Amino acid sequence: MKKSFSVWCLTFVAMLAFSISAFAQHGGAGGGRPAGAGPGSTGAPSGVGSANAGRPSDVGSTGMSHSSMGSQSPATVLGNSKVDSSLTNALSKSGISVPAGNLKAACSGFKNLGQCIAAMHVAKNLDIPGGFDALKDKMTGSNGVSLGKAIQELSPNANAKSESKKAGKQANQDMRAAESES
Repeated sequence: MKKSFSVWCLTFVAMLAFSISAFAQHGGAGGGRPAGAGPGSTGAPSGVGSANAGRPSDVGSTGMSHSSMGSQSPATVLGNSKVDSSLTNALSKSGISVPAGNLKAACSGFKNLGQCIAAMHVAKNLDIPGGFDALKDKMTGSNGVSLGKAIQELSPNANAKSESKKAGKQANQDMRAAESES
């Protein structure tokens, strides 16, 4: 009887020790280390101290990441004249002339900047009848369609899926180039 009580006590103590350790490691009941503590930390609250704390690594001097630039409304992004001129230059290097020389006006009506830039590339790549304006009308009108659907309607012999994908990549390259320039 004495031996089984001793075994029971040792088992209980071992289980208690392991459960306290596990509980502390998972931050239960205030356990664990405080925010900002740990290897390489300054001890400051998170987002304080490091120049890049809280910022994605691909954010440039404009404060916008490449992926967010393309997903924002053209008016928002192109309201920054430096970004507007950098993107206009990047498009020019890609062989695209901005309609009427005004990127902000050309992209008005598009849901996001990426769509607009991709449409410019498709118009050039496929030599769409009516050019960019025809694509813009299909995509931004009252019954606006996707870029792929607009390609199908305006250039039925083209592979709309691959052309949309290609133009998306080209648009991303232009936006990266504009980011690095601005």
